[in-house]
Order: sequence, then structure tokens, then C-alpha cells
Amino acid sequence: MKTLIIYTHPNHESLSYAFLQKVIEGIGENPNEDEMQVLDLYAEGFNPLLVFNESKRRRDMHIDPELERYREQLLWAERIVMIYPIWWGRPPAMLLGYIDQMFASNFAYRDHGGLLPEGLLKGKSVVCISVMKGPTLYPLYWLNNAHKVLMRKALFRYVGIKKVKFFEFGGMEKKNGRQAEKLSKVQRYFRMAKA
Repeated sequence: MKTLIIYTHPNHESLSYAFLQKVIEGIGENPNEDEMQVLDLYAEGFNPLLVFNESKRRRDMHIDPELERYREQLLWAERIVMIYPIWWGRPPAMLLGYIDQMFASNFAYRDHGGLLPEGLLKGKSVVCISVMKGPTLYPLYWLNNAHKVLMRKALFRYVGIKKVKFFEFGGMEKKNGRQAEKLSKVQRYFRMAKA
């Protein structure tokens, strides 16, 4: 299994960073794991802004030389792990900017005149690990599960990725939020995961 971890939080003292460490530990303890790469979008200085003008056209994003290394990472990965907080009911703008640029036409999908495009990232799997201040069931009951719908249906299924797992942890700023238990759960999952 080749795993690309996309970490999106500006603070390495955060709970999100603790989850990153547990994912890395779990993968390191798993005999089914072959290789792993970590992309820390903030530390990398990834530019999430879309720029289109006379010399940079949207239809050419799939061949943008500035994004070549990131495209190679996505093609290399069999499993993509995204670790991020939920802010205002959705992932951070940094991650959304990455998605806007990387999941481009003619790289992640191809239009062919039908209702849905042809997904070009078939066969990959995704694990989304997110934390939020609000209660765990808040997104389900108050936001109609908007975060999971966005990630699972509007993004991953659109590009051909059908196997998507979520770890969505709420109440993470509480003293009794059982953070250690949830960190152990994620580490255990990656230690036991099979291809």
C-alpha cells in the first residue's frame, strides 16, 4: 500500500497534528504498508489561490508545470489520507484550494458528454480525518451532513474514488473530549488496515 497523507492545519501543536503523528505511527506498525509520503500544505507554502489569465487558462490546469509534483503524488498513491479541521462546516480554504487545482479536468476526470464524467482516479481509496469544536452529530442534524456529501459525492465519486472512510470527531476542544481514545482509535485503524 502506498499512502499519501495530506495534512492541512497551520499549527503543529494542534490536535490535527497529533492525529497526523498517530496515522504515521499506525502505518509504520503495519506490515501491509509499503511506502508513505506526507504533504503538509501549510509548511509547504502551497498556494491555494486559483489564477486564470491570458497565460494561465483553467483548461490547462492538468498540465500546469507548477503542480506537476503534486499530480505525481496523487497518481503514485493507492490511498489518500486527508487530515484537517472542520471550520464553518467545511474543510479549510487551504485544502479546498488544493482540491480546486489538483482534481482538475483531464487529470482527475474527463468529460465525455454524459451526465457524469469519467473518473480518472479509480481504484484509489480515501480516509478523511477531521476534528471540530462542535458536537459530533452537529454536521448530520444541523448541516444535513454537508461535509461528508461534499467530500464523498461532489469530489471523490466524481473522480472515480468509491472507497471513502470518515473519522469525524466533534467536541474536541472540551477537556473531557476523549481525545486520547480517539487518537488511539485512528492509530489502531492504520495499524490493522489491509490493502
